Amino acid sequence: MKFRTEIEIKPSRGKIDYNSPVMFAGSCFAEDIGKQLSYGKMKVLTNPFGVLYNPLSTSRSLELIMEGKAFTKKDLYRYEDKYLSFSHDTSFSSRDINDSLNKINHSIMSAHNFLSAASFLFITFGTAWVYKWKDDNSVVANCHKIPSSRFTRQLLKQEDITTRWLDVVERLKNFNNELTVVFTLSPVRHLKDGAHGNQLSKSTLMTSINDLITVNSQLSYFPSYEIIMDELRDYRFYKKDMVHPSETAVEYIWKKFRECYFTGDADNIYNRIVKITEATRHIISGSDSHDNSKFSESMLDKIDNLINDYPNIDLTGEKKYFKNLLKK
Repeated sequence: MKFRTEIEIKPSRGKIDYNSPVMFAGSCFAEDIGKQLSYGKMKVLTNPFGVLYNPLSTSRSLELIMEGKAFTKKDLYRYEDKYLSFSHDTSFSSRDINDSLNKINHSIMSAHNFLSAASFLFITFGTAWVYKWKDDNSVVANCHKIPSSRFTRQLLKQEDITTRWLDVVERLKNFNNELTVVFTLSPVRHLKDGAHGNQLSKSTLMTSINDLITVNSQLSYFPSYEIIMDELRDYRFYKKDMVHPSETAVEYIWKKFRECYFTGDADNIYNRIVKITEATRHIISGSDSHDNSKFSESMLDKIDNLINDYPNIDLTGEKKYFKNLLKK
């Protein structure tokens, strides 16, 4: 007997290995999966404009990346002694205008170079609700805690999302003909829109994605949303805010992701590397210097073996970390 719905995911024909640059763009769920690749020292770039929730801001960010757009002072807005960009999230804001511009332009150029050689681009839609800046009616990526009276809130239409993204996908293919584009729908619940508003939003996004992959057979979809909603249908798979998936849920989706996209060799290499990177993220308890030294020496041996097998993988930081532990 089966007591839960299991989402069947067909293995992807295109595979990710350690020579595959992978880019993620969109909501904070893209950040969760992107981090997992970075833990395994894979070639990954996540959200070069910061977290973007709506599909129009995400598409605009990709256009600016492909153009290699250089932001200038006129592209920023000053609010409460901070300079900000309505195309970016708050991590790019600064009290120093040059600092903000440097962060923005460095990120765009790095993303331009990365995307031009990327093998995969995963797009995660978060919400179909957008906020428009009343001064020019433009859709903003982030409101930056500016009073809501300065914005107009609107639910995007399915056909507008589809039309917009068909054009962006075409531009992406012209920019990088080897790029595989995959859409996902974030399982993060946007309850600030209300339960009904969240459902309207997710259904609009889901239908838009379905239109895209129906019209363009080269596009595909990874069912992260369905895994949470159907396979992990329980509040214990959410954090305390009852909005974001829990660590366990993210790990489960990550397992499904690897089964779908990783080559066998990539999976084996990842398992070896993540044992080392995970060890650097945990504080070694206890005051027994002998045990700490023994553990560090064991990790350094594993690092040397990995570097010997895969010299292109950079474990410099991890090697330095365990060497410093030996000195304590």
